[in-house]
Amino acid sequence: MKYYLIVGEASGDLHASNLMKALKLADPEAEFRFFGGDLMTQIGGTRVKHYKELAYMGFIPVLLHLRTIFANMKQCKEDVVNWNPDVLILVDYPGFNLSIAKYVKAHTSIPIYYYISPKIWAWKEYRIKNIRRDVDELFSILPFEVEFYRKHHYPIHYVGNPCVDAVDTFIRSTQRNFEEFIKENNLSEKPIIALLAGSRKQEIKDNLPDMIRAASRMEGYQLVLAGAPGIDMSYYEPFINGTLVKIVFGQTYPLLRVAEAALVTSGTATLETALFRVPQVVCYHTPIGKVISFLRRHVLKVPYISLVNLIAGKEVVRELVADTMTVENMECELYSLLFDKNVRQQMLDEYDRIINILGSAGASERAAQQMIELLRNSR
Repeated sequence: MKYYLIVGEASGDLHASNLMKALKLADPEAEFRFFGGDLMTQIGGTRVKHYKELAYMGFIPVLLHLRTIFANMKQCKEDVVNWNPDVLILVDYPGFNLSIAKYVKAHTSIPIYYYISPKIWAWKEYRIKNIRRDVDELFSILPFEVEFYRKHHYPIHYVGNPCVDAVDTFIRSTQRNFEEFIKENNLSEKPIIALLAGSRKQEIKDNLPDMIRAASRMEGYQLVLAGAPGIDMSYYEPFINGTLVKIVFGQTYPLLRVAEAALVTSGTATLETALFRVPQVVCYHTPIGKVISFLRRHVLKVPYISLVNLIAGKEVVRELVADTMTVENMECELYSLLFDKNVRQQMLDEYDRIINILGSAGASERAAQQMIELLRNSR
């Protein structure tokens, strides 16, 4: 069968490449054409455009590149229709993908599958109308989304979470322990506090300085920063020069495997930290903190920003966001995780419950098998 996939960022490239791998195993004659990245290209098929040519973040960059964005959408719509795949698979990236879905649904009979649901449960809930109209099947990686879509009378498939797959594969394939990690990275023998300050420059700029100040007050620990992919060492230097912070690149999982605790900027990293059973504090600074806190309470539809708490359905990890993210608050929470055995153990017990909720590894394989079965049954 012919599969057309569209992703718009690095995480989508990763998850889509794993899905393509699984589709190939279940359908040896699979043909791929895609808007995607390097990982998808390694699996095979034809890349029409790299996702880096699509990704514009923030109001001003989007405004400045509107002509390019519309040209990319036009090219994508025409290319999907001309290639006429057996299925169009959209991966996250709702601003772009829902527009493509609307066009393809209106002009063709190509089935449209969505892998990794748009996070409309957080905001823009009105998009459910577009999804119900334009998307034939939706495959979710977050268990709480099943109930959300059920309330909107739109059944979806929960296939498991790819982070479980990635962490499980890493743990089974890698035996490096603490001693080997510190030796390879020229670190001391002190226990490690991991700093995961985000993957974008603005996040790093806003979060890292205060994270360093708070963690530096923990005597007897060394601070190790996980360098983000695509961010040069030169960008980090102004933040870590004159501190005792060490930085490692391409080693987030090895770092989490040996860390005693972590300060983490919200995102997928919060869930990965939980899967490695590392006690954490979620830290997310924003300018005009009080205004953002107000908007968070009155605009966002969910009570939490971290995947850990959303999956648990309660506050398992402390979220210090906007005006609550202060050095003093971070220091207090981090101290409790390191030195209060009861607080630490309670978080670890909740992590175990979350891991049980997420289910076993194999999300990509389950998604691929369900997609192929649905396609064959519809013929």
